[in-house]
Amino acid sequence: MYQHKIEISLHTNTEVLQDENNLQKALYAITYFKKGEVISKFCAGCTMAYATYLTVQVGLHTHITLQPEHLQYINHSCDPNVFFDTTSMELSALKDIEPGEELSFFYPSTEWDMAQPFICNCKTYQCVQLVKGAAYLSKESLSKYQFTNFIKGQLQLKKQKL
Repeated sequence: MYQHKIEISLHTNTEVLQDENNLQKALYAITYFKKGEVISKFCAGCTMAYATYLTVQVGLHTHITLQPEHLQYINHSCDPNVFFDTTSMELSALKDIEPGEELSFFYPSTEWDMAQPFICNCKTYQCVQLVKGAAYLSKESLSKYQFTNFIKGQLQLKKQKL
């Protein structure tokens, strides 16, 4: 089914696969998910006062690692198909997801100021190109995405300061 992919781990409704060429790991659906459906509950593994490339931000100085751990393999896309709701601690489908489809989320939806900004190569129609965190998004970009309650609060504070 997956050309040049090696199965790393199998989970209830997802699997972690590794690309043989670039060795990048990603999380893929193995069942169909309907838009709005909860894919997985999650919780904090470790809580830290600083961001890393593996953490999700839940407060100004609060960053968590994800449990179950395989959720860390959900990569970035500017056209995401999943959302981490850090209030309900649920990963949900933003659109219908077919078996075999890679799960992806919009990193600035949970990150205010990222520890490791990067140039995005997703090539989607709404690509933001430089992914640094929600603090750096244009007004146009802000209207296109769903954000965690923490990020919404930060955006409101930023708006009040202007």
